[in-house]
Amino acid sequence: ISICLTLATLVSVAQNSEHLKFKGVPINGTLSEFVKKMQNAGFSFIGNEDGTSFLRGDFAGFKGCIIGVSTIKNVNVVNSIGVIFPMRETWSDLESDYNQLKSMLTQKYGEPANVIETFQGVWVNSNDDKLRDLEHDRCTYQTTFETKNGDIQLSLEKGDSFQYFVLLKYFDKINTQTVENAAIDDL
Repeated sequence: ISICLTLATLVSVAQNSEHLKFKGVPINGTLSEFVKKMQNAGFSFIGNEDGTSFLRGDFAGFKGCIIGVSTIKNVNVVNSIGVIFPMRETWSDLESDYNQLKSMLTQKYGEPANVIETFQGVWVNSNDDKLRDLEHDRCTYQTTFETKNGDIQLSLEKGDSFQYFVLLKYFDKINTQTVENAAIDDL
């Protein structure tokens, strides 16, 4: 009887648990299943690399974003999505994108759980100084939103050849825990 009650409780918890959504699609399923859903939502498939599928498309009013859908191969369940917004060459363009997205996320998810927007450079008086700090890993610009279904993290990142971008990452709570449990089983 106790085994039946335990199984019934697990099924009930699983049915009542919701996954974090990306473009209205729950972050769940195998990598190929989720990629097909993203293609149906208008994204173009670019390719696969190390357990991540890459797509291109428009997102949150920005053209030509690159979407990375990630999983760990031995689990094959999607647990995180990353969005690389268009590359920028100036601090003002980069900061404008970041602030616009941060404002939209705040409207949707409420006040962020954590905001770090700091520079470690000696003199940060101009936009060029800010870009230099970002280029040399002396700048941390990151906002995290926590929801009951997972976390969303917005950050500034450096690319190649003095290009910079905003990165938005979604971490589904249920599937991230599944991936962590599989990693713990490896130990």
